[in-house]
Amino acid sequence: MEAEKKIYVTKASLPPLEEFIPYLEKIWESKWLTNAGPFHEQLEIALSKYLGVEHIALFTNGTIALITALQALRITGEVITTPYSFVATSHSLLWNGIKPVFVDIDPLTLNLDPNKIEAAITPHTTAIMPVHCYGHPCDVEQIQKIADTYGLKLIYDAAHAFGVQLHAGSLLNHGDLSVLSFHATKVFNTFEGGAIVCPDAKTKRRIDHLKNFGFVDEVTVVAPGINGKMSEFNAALGLLQLKGIDAALQKRKTIDARYREGLAGVKGIYCLQDAGEKVANYAYFPILVRPEYPMTREALYQKLRDNGIYARRYFYPLISDFPMYRGLPSAAQSNLPVASKASSEVICLPIYPDLGFNDISHVIKIISSPCEK
Repeated sequence: MEAEKKIYVTKASLPPLEEFIPYLEKIWESKWLTNAGPFHEQLEIALSKYLGVEHIALFTNGTIALITALQALRITGEVITTPYSFVATSHSLLWNGIKPVFVDIDPLTLNLDPNKIEAAITPHTTAIMPVHCYGHPCDVEQIQKIADTYGLKLIYDAAHAFGVQLHAGSLLNHGDLSVLSFHATKVFNTFEGGAIVCPDAKTKRRIDHLKNFGFVDEVTVVAPGINGKMSEFNAALGLLQLKGIDAALQKRKTIDARYREGLAGVKGIYCLQDAGEKVANYAYFPILVRPEYPMTREALYQKLRDNGIYARRYFYPLISDFPMYRGLPSAAQSNLPVASKASSEVICLPIYPDLGFNDISHVIKIISSPCEK
């Protein structure tokens, strides 16, 4: 193992450059760079087919897609959500003038705990926004039942959940809308990008208007929209990336299995299990460093870094601990004991298709030999 080699938590997957050149040549020839060009249209169709969903509206990134999804469903007041996620989840609420209400997470899946949702509902609650954390599905049936009972909209932050399937089909078909991210760190990337999965053509039309400043035609604006359009460059890359996605996911599956085998006997290290998905995407490999382990989470995190392994503590701190949220009554740690505990224990290990067997073994050796320097 080279002393100076650095292993990061993820690395963007890219196709061979020579395969991308023909797409660029077509863009140069057409001069159609954005505004729903041919590659944009082709990618929406291709992704809908691949993911097994009715309609997809492409976006410039997942955060703008989240903001627009809330606009599309006219969400106001309060939205129940998780503190255990990337900040974009709750930032999208603040950008829409919506108050996030945090509830605790399930200790096994680290997803929003359905048993904690009802107690957080008030007359001002209009929606629930769970996250399929690490690509593991939420309890979609139970959460949908709660949403139906109280007449609430249901928007899933599915940034981690590309390609995940339940036994009944795509996870992305659940809720009123599901929002994807195609950021460079995700299992499927378009450099930057995102999408909203829409249940019908009418909803997609509204979302398409909103992401294009509210324009319907050259002289008609029907809503205070935003510029959320994906460019032809990003869409072209997406079409090419889609050709290699199955092979990339298979490599991730192999790495996941190698970690589980190598860490199975390490006392105090818990590998998060699946949450009932039929097809997983192996987007992340989180471990929880429990008290029985000879080192603290922080000590192990530093030891990994000292050995050139740049793991990440996703998600630490909790969203609810950041200055713009910690004054909310629902942000109190006493309200979020499971999330607080998970945040203090989690480390996400490197996982990406090009991660070598020797590198995986190096990570496992460091974790399984805590007393060695």
